[in-house]
Amino acid sequence: MPIEDRDDAYVVGHALAKHTLSRLRSVETEQVGFRKGLVKLGRICGYEIIDGAMETEFVSITTPLAETTGERVKGLDDVVIINVLRAATPFVEGLLKAFPRAKQGVISAGRDEEAGMDEDGEFPITVDYVKLPDISEDDTVIIADPMLATGSTMVTVLDHVLEDANPERTLVLSAVAAPPGLVRVNEAFPETDLLTVSIDERLDEDGFIVPGLGDAGDRAFRTT
Repeated sequence: MPIEDRDDAYVVGHALAKHTLSRLRSVETEQVGFRKGLVKLGRICGYEIIDGAMETEFVSITTPLAETTGERVKGLDDVVIINVLRAATPFVEGLLKAFPRAKQGVISAGRDEEAGMDEDGEFPITVDYVKLPDISEDDTVIIADPMLATGSTMVTVLDHVLEDANPERTLVLSAVAAPPGLVRVNEAFPETDLLTVSIDERLDEDGFIVPGLGDAGDRAFRTT
Protein backbone atom coordinates (compact mmCIF):
# COMPACT_ATOMS: atom_id res chain seq x y z
CA MET A 1 0.00 0.00 0.00
CA PRO A 2 1.43 3.44 -0.89
CA ILE A 3 1.67 6.49 1.33
CA GLU A 4 -1.89 7.55 2.18
CA ASP A 5 -3.06 11.16 2.52
CA ARG A 6 -5.10 11.59 5.72
CA ASP A 7 -5.52 15.39 5.48
CA ASP A 8 -3.57 16.20 8.68
CA ALA A 9 -0.72 13.85 7.75
CA TYR A 10 0.52 11.25 5.31
CA VAL A 11 0.53 7.70 6.64
CA VAL A 12 2.97 4.96 5.62
CA GLY A 13 0.82 1.98 4.64
CA HIS A 14 3.59 -0.56 4.07
CA ALA A 15 2.67 -3.87 5.73
CA LEU A 16 6.17 -4.37 7.10
CA ALA A 17 6.13 -0.89 8.65
CA LYS A 18 2.90 -1.73 10.48
CA HIS A 19 4.29 -5.10 11.53
CA THR A 20 7.44 -3.48 12.92
CA LEU A 21 5.47 -0.79 14.74
CA SER A 22 3.32 -3.46 16.39
CA ARG A 23 6.45 -5.08 17.81
CA LEU A 24 7.72 -1.71 19.00
CA ARG A 25 4.46 -1.04 20.85
CA SER A 26 4.62 -4.28 22.83
CA VAL A 27 5.79 -3.98 26.44
CA GLU A 28 7.46 -7.36 25.94
CA THR A 29 9.92 -5.94 23.40
CA GLU A 30 13.15 -5.33 25.30
CA GLN A 31 15.89 -2.77 24.63
CA VAL A 32 17.81 -4.53 21.86
CA GLY A 33 14.66 -5.51 20.00
CA PHE A 34 13.22 -2.03 20.42
CA ARG A 35 16.34 -0.30 19.13
CA LYS A 36 16.65 -2.68 16.17
CA GLY A 37 12.96 -2.15 15.46
CA LEU A 38 13.42 1.61 15.24
CA VAL A 39 16.35 1.10 12.85
CA LYS A 40 14.23 -1.19 10.70
CA LEU A 41 11.28 1.19 10.73
CA GLY A 42 13.51 4.10 9.73
CA ARG A 43 14.83 2.13 6.77
CA ILE A 44 11.33 1.16 5.61
CA CYS A 45 10.12 4.76 5.93
CA GLY A 46 13.15 5.96 3.98
CA TYR A 47 12.35 3.64 1.10
CA GLU A 48 8.71 4.73 1.21
CA ILE A 49 9.77 8.38 1.01
CA ILE A 50 11.86 7.57 -2.05
CA ASP A 51 8.99 5.67 -3.66
CA GLY A 52 6.20 8.05 -2.78
CA ALA A 53 7.73 11.49 -2.58
CA MET A 54 10.72 11.64 -4.92
CA GLU A 55 10.78 11.88 -8.69
CA THR A 56 12.63 9.63 -11.11
CA GLU A 57 14.22 10.36 -14.47
CA PHE A 58 15.11 8.25 -17.49
CA VAL A 59 18.78 7.70 -18.20
CA SER A 60 20.77 5.97 -20.94
CA ILE A 61 22.64 2.85 -19.84
CA THR A 62 25.21 0.71 -21.60
CA THR A 63 24.98 -2.90 -20.45
CA PRO A 64 27.55 -5.55 -21.45
CA LEU A 65 25.19 -6.49 -24.28
CA ALA A 66 23.31 -3.41 -25.46
CA GLU A 67 22.21 0.18 -25.06
CA THR A 68 19.06 0.57 -22.99
CA THR A 69 17.07 3.05 -20.92
CA GLY A 70 16.76 2.91 -17.17
CA GLU A 71 15.36 5.03 -14.33
CA ARG A 72 17.07 6.65 -11.39
CA VAL A 73 15.80 8.64 -8.44
CA LYS A 74 16.38 12.38 -8.61
CA GLY A 75 17.64 14.27 -5.59
CA LEU A 76 19.22 11.47 -3.56
CA ASP A 77 22.30 13.65 -3.07
CA ASP A 78 20.13 16.58 -1.95
CA VAL A 79 18.76 15.16 1.30
CA VAL A 80 19.31 16.53 4.80
CA ILE A 81 18.33 14.39 7.79
CA ILE A 82 17.85 16.10 11.15
CA ASN A 83 18.19 13.88 14.22
CA VAL A 84 16.13 15.10 17.19
CA LEU A 85 18.23 13.75 20.04
CA ARG A 86 18.12 11.32 21.54
CA ALA A 87 15.21 9.06 20.67
CA ALA A 88 15.61 9.55 16.92
CA THR A 89 19.17 8.18 16.80
CA PRO A 90 18.28 4.57 15.87
CA PHE A 91 15.43 5.84 13.67
CA VAL A 92 17.95 7.97 11.74
CA GLU A 93 20.34 5.02 11.52
CA GLY A 94 17.66 3.26 9.49
CA LEU A 95 16.96 6.31 7.34
CA LEU A 96 20.62 6.44 6.39
CA LYS A 97 20.29 2.97 4.86
CA ALA A 98 17.97 4.57 2.32
CA PHE A 99 19.85 7.89 2.08
CA PRO A 100 23.54 7.00 2.62
CA ARG A 101 24.78 10.28 1.12
CA ALA A 102 22.49 12.53 3.15
CA LYS A 103 23.87 15.48 5.04
CA GLN A 104 23.07 15.24 8.74
CA GLY A 105 22.18 17.67 11.49
CA VAL A 106 21.39 17.19 15.16
CA ILE A 107 19.22 19.11 17.59
CA SER A 108 19.02 18.25 21.27
CA ALA A 109 15.53 19.41 22.21
CA GLY A 110 13.17 18.12 24.85
CA ARG A 111 10.17 19.17 26.85
CA ASP A 112 10.31 20.14 30.51
CA GLU A 113 8.36 17.29 32.10
CA GLU A 114 8.51 18.88 35.57
CA ALA A 115 6.86 22.07 34.34
CA GLY A 116 4.05 19.99 32.87
CA MET A 117 1.64 20.68 30.05
CA ASP A 118 -0.14 24.03 30.09
CA GLU A 119 -3.82 24.68 29.42
CA ASP A 120 -3.14 24.95 25.68
CA GLY A 121 -1.59 21.49 25.62
CA GLU A 122 1.98 22.73 25.21
CA PHE A 123 5.23 22.10 27.07
CA PRO A 124 8.16 24.49 27.58
CA ILE A 125 11.00 23.22 25.38
CA THR A 126 14.70 23.29 26.20
CA VAL A 127 17.23 23.26 23.36
CA ASP A 128 20.71 22.26 24.53
CA TYR A 129 22.60 21.79 21.27
CA VAL A 130 22.14 22.60 17.58
CA LYS A 131 24.46 21.60 14.75
CA LEU A 132 23.02 21.88 11.25
CA PRO A 133 24.60 21.55 7.81
CA ASP A 134 24.08 24.11 5.07
CA ILE A 135 20.60 23.66 3.62
CA SER A 136 20.05 24.70 0.01
CA GLU A 137 16.91 25.43 -1.99
CA ASP A 138 17.35 22.08 -3.76
CA ASP A 139 17.34 20.02 -0.56
CA THR A 140 14.70 17.74 0.89
CA VAL A 141 14.88 18.04 4.68
CA ILE A 142 13.68 15.10 6.77
CA ILE A 143 13.26 15.81 10.50
CA ALA A 144 13.04 12.52 12.37
CA ASP A 145 11.52 12.00 15.80
CA PRO A 146 9.72 8.74 16.68
CA MET A 147 7.04 10.51 18.70
CA LEU A 148 4.96 13.51 17.61
CA ALA A 149 2.84 14.11 20.69
CA THR A 150 1.89 17.71 21.56
CA GLY A 151 4.00 19.11 18.72
CA SER A 152 5.78 21.50 21.10
CA THR A 153 9.22 20.00 20.50
CA MET A 154 8.77 19.73 16.73
CA VAL A 155 7.62 23.34 16.34
CA THR A 156 10.72 24.46 18.23
CA VAL A 157 12.94 22.24 16.06
CA LEU A 158 11.35 23.58 12.88
CA ASP A 159 11.94 27.15 14.11
CA HIS A 160 15.68 26.38 14.29
CA VAL A 161 15.90 24.41 11.04
CA LEU A 162 13.95 26.85 8.87
CA GLU A 163 15.13 30.08 10.47
CA ASP A 164 17.71 30.75 7.75
CA ALA A 165 16.81 28.04 5.22
CA ASN A 166 14.25 27.60 2.46
CA PRO A 167 14.54 23.99 1.28
CA GLU A 168 12.56 22.59 -1.61
CA ARG A 169 10.66 20.34 0.76
CA THR A 170 10.51 19.76 4.52
CA LEU A 171 9.16 16.52 5.90
CA VAL A 172 8.56 15.60 9.55
CA LEU A 173 8.79 11.83 10.06
CA SER A 174 7.47 10.00 13.13
CA ALA A 175 6.61 6.44 14.08
CA VAL A 176 3.45 7.48 15.92
CA ALA A 177 1.65 10.80 16.09
CA ALA A 178 -1.24 12.25 18.09
CA PRO A 179 -3.91 14.50 16.56
CA PRO A 180 -3.09 17.57 18.73
CA GLY A 181 0.55 17.48 17.63
CA LEU A 182 -0.38 17.18 13.97
CA VAL A 183 -2.72 20.16 14.26
CA ARG A 184 -0.12 22.29 16.08
CA VAL A 185 2.66 21.63 13.55
CA ASN A 186 0.32 22.11 10.59
CA GLU A 187 -0.85 25.46 11.95
CA ALA A 188 2.68 26.68 12.65
CA PHE A 189 4.29 25.31 9.47
CA PRO A 190 1.58 24.65 6.86
CA GLU A 191 4.13 24.07 4.08
CA THR A 192 5.74 21.19 5.98
CA ASP A 193 4.62 17.64 5.17
CA LEU A 194 3.93 15.31 8.10
CA LEU A 195 4.57 11.60 7.62
CA THR A 196 3.87 8.92 10.22
CA VAL A 197 3.25 5.19 10.47
CA SER A 198 0.26 5.63 12.77
CA ILE A 199 -2.05 8.41 13.90
CA ASP A 200 -2.93 7.32 17.43
CA GLU A 201 -6.06 8.05 19.41
CA ARG A 202 -5.14 10.82 21.84
CA LEU A 203 -2.82 12.28 24.45
CA ASP A 204 -3.23 11.46 28.12
CA GLU A 205 -3.23 14.11 30.86
CA ASP A 206 0.57 14.04 30.97
CA GLY A 207 0.95 14.61 27.24
CA PHE A 208 1.89 11.04 26.29
CA ILE A 209 0.55 9.36 23.17
CA VAL A 210 -2.11 6.70 23.71
CA PRO A 211 -1.82 3.83 22.85
CA GLY A 212 1.67 4.96 21.81
CA LEU A 213 4.79 2.95 22.49
CA GLY A 214 6.06 4.43 25.74
CA ASP A 215 9.11 6.66 26.01
CA ALA A 216 11.10 5.79 22.89
CA GLY A 217 14.34 7.22 24.26
CA ASP A 218 14.16 5.31 27.52
CA ARG A 219 13.24 2.07 25.78
CA ALA A 220 15.99 2.38 23.18
CA PHE A 221 18.72 3.42 25.61
CA ARG A 222 17.55 1.52 28.71
CA THR A 223 17.14 4.55 30.92
CA THR A 224 14.27 5.77 33.06
